[in-house]
Amino acid sequence: MTEAATGRRGRGGGGAARRAARSAVSFESAPVIARNIPNFDMLGPEALEIIEANAETVLAEVGVNFVNNPAALDRWRAVGADVQGERVLIPRGLARKLCATAPGSFVQHARNPERSVEIGGRNLVLAPVYGPPFVRDLDGGRRYATMDDFRNFVKLGYMSKWLHHSGGTVCEPTDVPVNKRHLDMLHAHMTLSDKPFMGSVTEPSRAQDSVDMCKILFGEDFASNNTVMTSLININSPLTFDDTMMGALEIYAANMQACIVSPFIVGGAMAPVSVVGTLTQVLAEVLAGVAYAQLVRPGAPVIFGAFVTSIDMNSGAPTFGTPEASQILYGAGQLARRLGLPFRSGGGLCGSKLPDAQAAYETSNTLNAALLGGVNFMLHACGWLEGGLVASFEKFVLDADQLGILHRIAAGVSHDEEAQAMDAIREVGPGGHYLGCSHTQRNFQTAFWRSDVLDNKPYETWSEEGARSSQQLAAVRVKKLLDTYQQPGLAPDVSEALAAYVARRKAEMPDAFV
Repeated sequence: MTEAATGRRGRGGGGAARRAARSAVSFESAPVIARNIPNFDMLGPEALEIIEANAETVLAEVGVNFVNNPAALDRWRAVGADVQGERVLIPRGLARKLCATAPGSFVQHARNPERSVEIGGRNLVLAPVYGPPFVRDLDGGRRYATMDDFRNFVKLGYMSKWLHHSGGTVCEPTDVPVNKRHLDMLHAHMTLSDKPFMGSVTEPSRAQDSVDMCKILFGEDFASNNTVMTSLININSPLTFDDTMMGALEIYAANMQACIVSPFIVGGAMAPVSVVGTLTQVLAEVLAGVAYAQLVRPGAPVIFGAFVTSIDMNSGAPTFGTPEASQILYGAGQLARRLGLPFRSGGGLCGSKLPDAQAAYETSNTLNAALLGGVNFMLHACGWLEGGLVASFEKFVLDADQLGILHRIAAGVSHDEEAQAMDAIREVGPGGHYLGCSHTQRNFQTAFWRSDVLDNKPYETWSEEGARSSQQLAAVRVKKLLDTYQQPGLAPDVSEALAAYVARRKAEMPDAFV
């Protein structure tokens, strides 16, 4: 698609140069959620203190493994850790002391300055599904994802009002070689959307490609001095930090790019079956990971991550939307706030194979817990299906629509004179109705949240229009959004430089599919 012509972006960022880069074609995007409601603190002080003390014991007496990474072992040894082979025993208090240099919040800049986001504090940033190798839609069913699917998800994310972030691997494009697909994915995020995005973590050189491409997009000086990427660093729970993920973290931390340090836990398989036991392991792993990022570069932005599911003890399959997972989310949020770090968890998680009632129940349980639990960065906010194996087009727009509810709840309840509505109560009086009163006429357009997808028409109208299910309605919405998509503009020299970088890097490597 031909890009719309715009003024040239200033290569250093800031001021008039950055304002000139705003998209010629743009879609409404709601601001980052700023909570005006309290967080729900499930655990009391005694439980939190027990978890924190036990996590320090785990680090000091059990330790964590940094595998195939001699440089990491040297860094730990230099600050006084006891390194035994690849096992690192971290003295009590050391990890927490190192974590103190990590910022409590940070701004991730977007190429459109109006879409930059602050991650931390009372804010909630919403990002789409991450990682599925399969996609599903009403027409094609379940199939391996392609690069065309990936680009379509980026377009949908760009056009979704309630999403603040373009995400990262919204699906895994299996028609592109493994060692080259990160280049195409980054290029799609950079050119098809102007929202913030995530970098590649599947190999350290791919993290470096992400940094280098950002220097082209934002200008070298700006990208070297500001956070323009957030990336997902999963810990191999229990208590193992592999060289691939840590190699990517090292690249990002050295370049002041943000990392989500996130244990990946299926309760009962990769952590204890108890809530407090799991939280102890989560905290120990996050402390070690965040501390290591600060060893690489003090002040590097990080996010306290917690991705936790339970397990079906009959089948061994992960389960989602369960009460235990919510309890862990609430507790992890409290621990993150006590540590003074931004918190990542939640999402539209479900185990259902279709965007059906099971998917809706499980998704809503996790979305609501994430809102109340103080999550600052919500990955998988829309599109997740089948335990994360599938990115669903219909569920993407259904979930994205429901995210509007989180915005409305988080705003809290106004009690100003207009909200008190005393003039309406006096005007209508006993036995009347409010449909035509002045207060209703002033406020009816914004009084109630309205879905852009779901059907609330009378039965007769619904039947005459084809008696469509929510999945069918969502399919119509997907088509409408993609049909009306218009690409945000990008300065021609930047566009050409990005394309040239991708072409050069691909030419330097033979194809690899493993």
